[in-house]
Parts: sequence; C-alpha cells; structure tokens
Amino acid sequence: MDNKLIKKVALGGLLLSAVTAFWLFRLDQYLTLSSIKASQEHFSLLYAEHPLAVVLIYAAVYIAATSLSLPGAVVLTLAGGALFGLRTGLLVVSFASTIGATLACVVSRFILRDWVQSRFGERLSTVNEGIEKEGAFYLFSLRLIPVFPFWLINLVMGLTKIPLHRFYWVSQLGMLPGTFVYVNAGKELAKIESVSGILSPGLLISFAVLGIFPVAVKKLLAVYRRKRS
Repeated sequence: MDNKLIKKVALGGLLLSAVTAFWLFRLDQYLTLSSIKASQEHFSLLYAEHPLAVVLIYAAVYIAATSLSLPGAVVLTLAGGALFGLRTGLLVVSFASTIGATLACVVSRFILRDWVQSRFGERLSTVNEGIEKEGAFYLFSLRLIPVFPFWLINLVMGLTKIPLHRFYWVSQLGMLPGTFVYVNAGKELAKIESVSGILSPGLLISFAVLGIFPVAVKKLLAVYRRKRS
C-alpha cells in the first residue's frame, strides 16, 4: 500500500468516524429550527458577554458541519442572523460557508477523484472540458439555483479539475444572495415556523434566472461572434 493510499484511507477513516459520532450521539437534534429557537436567548447573552469567542466558535461549527457535509447549514445560517444581525451575520456566514465548502471539495478531490476518474474518465471528459472552459459560470449558476443541494455541489466539483481558488471565490459570490436571504430572515427567527417557507416560488425563480443569465449571455456572445466571423 503506497503512502498516498495510506493517507487517503486514514483521512477517510477519520471523516467516517466524525460523521458516525455525529449521528451516534444524535448531535443533529441541536441543528434543528426548534432547538435553535429555544436556545436563542441563551446564546444572545453569551454573545453579549463574549462576542469574539462566540463568533469564532460559531464559525468553527459551521465550517465543520459544511466540510463534513452534515445537515443543518440552513438552520445555522438562520441562527447567524438571529445572533449577530445582518451585517456581522452575513460576513461570518459567507466566509464560514465558503471555507467549509472548499474543504469538502478538497476532501472529495483527495479521496475520490482518482478512483472516479479511472472508472468513469471517458464519461467525465466532457464535464471536465466544460469546467475548464466555463467552470466559473457553471459553478456560479449551480450556487444560485437552490434546487441543487449545497453539499452535493461541493463533492461533485471535487471530482472535476476546477482550480480551488476559482471554486472558492465563485462559491462565495454565488452563495451570497441566498446567504443574505437566510441571514436576513434569521433576524425574525421567532416568527419562522418552517425553513421551507422562507424561499417563496417567486424568489426561487429569481435565483434561477440570475443563475442562468451569465451562461446565457456568454452563449449568445459566442453565437454572435461566430456569425460575425
């Protein structure tokens, strides 16, 4: 067994242990809307007394949950709005979510990409070509359209050849509108009855149009240039 494979097995075992512990100790119960609402007053007092410590711990929890592809990102985002307000909440959540997403992408790339490329290389060649040519636009569209699960995009992009620095900044930019919506909604946490009620059909359509727009413009410009030439 070569050194790289040993590292992959060790990292995979560590991550599997962390995810197993999360479900075994039922930590998911703390990442529910009802739990966050019940704890809001307690955490607000802690934040008033130790603002920096609370921000750092919150960011660490958010990064850990996102990098491990655990459920609860939306609830954590609402909690950020309720606890820190719009400005601070948007800043902290934006960076924490993007850092966590990038770590998940790195893990997927390190553990799975070689195996997936060796098994499905021919099928993925078209995807890789598209990522190389339009990776930023493609990822930006996926980030804006809430139909695609946040964690799934992180893992799938790890299987492609998109540069990590591009993955980071496009993800941060593309997730910003959705982050704003949830952080802003979190300011009225006590009035929220369900997570699904935050995104109205009109808002979902707006995100979809916004996500498709840059890709559509690029395609139209390409068609126009071909006709001119």
